[in-house]
Amino acid sequence: MPQLSKRIRTLNTAGSDGWEVFYRARQMIAAGTPVLELTIGEHDIRTHPSILDHLHASAKGGHTGYASVPGVLALREAIAQRVTARTGVPTTPDNLVITAGGQAALLAAHIAVCQPGETALHIDPFYATYPGTIRSASAIPVTVPTRARDSFLPDPAQIDRIASETGARSLLINTPNNPTGTVYPRETLEAIADVCIRHDLWLISDEVYDTQVWEGQHLSPRQLPGMEERTLVIGSMSKSHAMTGSRVGWLLGPASAMPHLIDLSTNTNYGVPGYIQDAALFALQQGAPLEDEVAEPFRRRRALALSILAEQDTVTAIPSQGAMYVMLDIRATGLSGRDFAEGLLDAKHIAVMPGESFGTSAAGHIRVALTIEDSLLAQALRDLCSFAREITP
Repeated sequence: MPQLSKRIRTLNTAGSDGWEVFYRARQMIAAGTPVLELTIGEHDIRTHPSILDHLHASAKGGHTGYASVPGVLALREAIAQRVTARTGVPTTPDNLVITAGGQAALLAAHIAVCQPGETALHIDPFYATYPGTIRSASAIPVTVPTRARDSFLPDPAQIDRIASETGARSLLINTPNNPTGTVYPRETLEAIADVCIRHDLWLISDEVYDTQVWEGQHLSPRQLPGMEERTLVIGSMSKSHAMTGSRVGWLLGPASAMPHLIDLSTNTNYGVPGYIQDAALFALQQGAPLEDEVAEPFRRRRALALSILAEQDTVTAIPSQGAMYVMLDIRATGLSGRDFAEGLLDAKHIAVMPGESFGTSAAGHIRVALTIEDSLLAQALRDLCSFAREITP
């Protein structure tokens, strides 16, 4: 048979990426073995019933045909108003296009700014799809490593050096960060902005966790001087409104880029279903109270997790300032994150993600998703710490 394209065959590099723990946990559950899953960022409290009622009513009302490819105007207006209010940067519907979730926005952003074969930088640790997304755009992913002792904050001087060495075209950042929970402070973002301006980089800012900030303050780099015209922002309803399966997000940036991104959307998914967009509009219209309701369990569980971890000294928590995770340093056990996660699943039937699943900088760490009921989470964390003590030399 004819050979598949090199692009499709090389989206993901060969070898283990640590996700075997997740897949094995699912197999155990399917076979009837109870497992406490602390793996993926999936809300245990599902989409609010009022949003689902509105989605159902819109579909029953007939909004099931082709929707406007750029996105329903009323939804784009609501997002633009929200962005303006939160950032102070004047934003209109002409600055954004609705996408099939944040993932589609990530791909569209890299297709928009990278020529085939150009270098696209991203920070390590990283959300698992980043390298494959960049390869899907026919660009070359290059990581900027970080260190646990710096709370995994990137060093702008290192970004500057790597951008110069590689002739990079873009830089992808994520704050609040998945997997580390780090929130980039203003001084870091200002220094990153200086690097982007100096090297004429596009900055792609993944801000899907902007409603989950526990310490510090979220700052969109689009707010900084000289950055509005070189920043593309990824937004989504998935984390802020527990609408992960609805697949509705947006890509926000210079108005001059949007007609081209609409062309891309026309030639890919031809828009997002109208009844889902109507549900997203309804959700946004509920304002901060609904966003706070969705975020509150993770705020509470983060405090619970840190209090339990403070009772022992084998496992160390990286400061978790945002998002629905805590990153734990388990290097005192002498195991890699992957080996620890495999052993924990076997011994305690608790599934966590190895740090190595998110790049090399988080080797010797594990990511714990705060996505199960409080009492179960507390017991899982105590069992995790007990397991760590048992195996530490």
